[in-house]
Amino acid sequence: MQTELKKLDNNKVELKVEVEAEKVNDALEKAYRKLRRNVTIPGFRKGKAPRVLVERYLGSAALYEEAINRLFPEAYSEALEKEGVEPIDDPELDLEQFEENKPFIFKATVEVKPEVKLGQYKGLKATKVIEKVDEVQVNMVLEQMRERQAELVTTDKTVVDKGDYVLLDFEGFVDGKPFSGGSGKDVILEVGAGRFLPDFEEGLVGAKVGETAEIEVSFPEDYGADFLQGKTAIFKVNVKEIKEKKLPELDDEFAKDVSEHETLAELKEEIKEVLAKDNERKATRNLEDELVRQVRENSQVEVPEKMVERQINRKINDLSMRLNQQGYTLEAYLEAENLTGEELREEFREGAREDVTTGLILEAIGKAEKITVSEEEYENRLREIFNASDEDLPKLKARLEHDGADHRIKDQLLGGKILQFLVDNADVTVEYKDPEVSETVDKVEEEEQEEQEATEQE
Repeated sequence: MQTELKKLDNNKVELKVEVEAEKVNDALEKAYRKLRRNVTIPGFRKGKAPRVLVERYLGSAALYEEAINRLFPEAYSEALEKEGVEPIDDPELDLEQFEENKPFIFKATVEVKPEVKLGQYKGLKATKVIEKVDEVQVNMVLEQMRERQAELVTTDKTVVDKGDYVLLDFEGFVDGKPFSGGSGKDVILEVGAGRFLPDFEEGLVGAKVGETAEIEVSFPEDYGADFLQGKTAIFKVNVKEIKEKKLPELDDEFAKDVSEHETLAELKEEIKEVLAKDNERKATRNLEDELVRQVRENSQVEVPEKMVERQINRKINDLSMRLNQQGYTLEAYLEAENLTGEELREEFREGAREDVTTGLILEAIGKAEKITVSEEEYENRLREIFNASDEDLPKLKARLEHDGADHRIKDQLLGGKILQFLVDNADVTVEYKDPEVSETVDKVEEEEQEEQEATEQE
């Protein structure tokens, strides 16, 4: 097979391909064998008519179309690989010649990945800032663990205050009639926590145990249930009990209940190690982001709009999947955010363009430095993700390849190796900073959530 590549404007190339006459004849013969199965010609058993009659019966166009459909995909794919062309869209075809006993000649015009002009990506200067772990952070985590183990116990209080936990029954009325979703029994509510509408929770303050209180509630104009938007409701509320939160003692027994440790000191040490590892990971991610930012600024690439649009589609699909997992739809999300589908796409556009730019630049670095993923690295990753044994690997690999998931896993591995290359070849200064104690973030839960999300994406 002969190929000729010509570069055009607007990031397009023209690929001229000439396929040997022998392959054309073979494709025509196979096309005839396929088509004759469904042709019945008088005097011949079904599927046994000679080619000349089948061609006369169906027309030469049908035979040639079937042969081209057989021959083109393989020839086009082989030509792309031979010329090192990476298309980002379907080609525009120009069939110059297709006849029996003659070469198949066609031209394919296609938009390709843009050329990346790499700037400096080695020896970049950056600072890796690692947050220290102190007792305050450890104690914050312990307090959150205590909160999760807390019990609500009934008190002898008779009047509700803000911050109380109340056990109550309620029923709401609009225009004197009860409405769907407006009632509840044995509901536990922390007054002032914002779980219910503000009018409802504020109206509970001062209510007495065993008595029925009437609370007037105004529903906002943008309330989720259309039939309640802007309406005023009267809720009849019976406060049955007032409860308080009882936290467990912070001692060795607590450590045994919530972990595999025998002492509180051992639990504290584990928390400290988890926080330190989390801080190290975050510092590494921030360092990688900074190096990628510098590489992006140092490099030049014209990003095709088709690639941006596809990345926007991926982002919207990811958002839709996350919403579905939470029991929502993309349509409901757009309505709640007062957005149109096109406005959502525009919100994603800048980030999508940056994603594509970064991906093209990192890919160019990988090629320049001949960074690849070995089969051993791929198999080791499968063992980690799926807890696969050596016996499981062949079937697992075949399934992933069939589903197209193998490329995603390999791309993630390759991306990680390229980022590590940037870090290894950078001039990195390590600094430690004091923790920002004003941020009350549960880093243990955050770490678990990030790991779970990463696993789901894989």
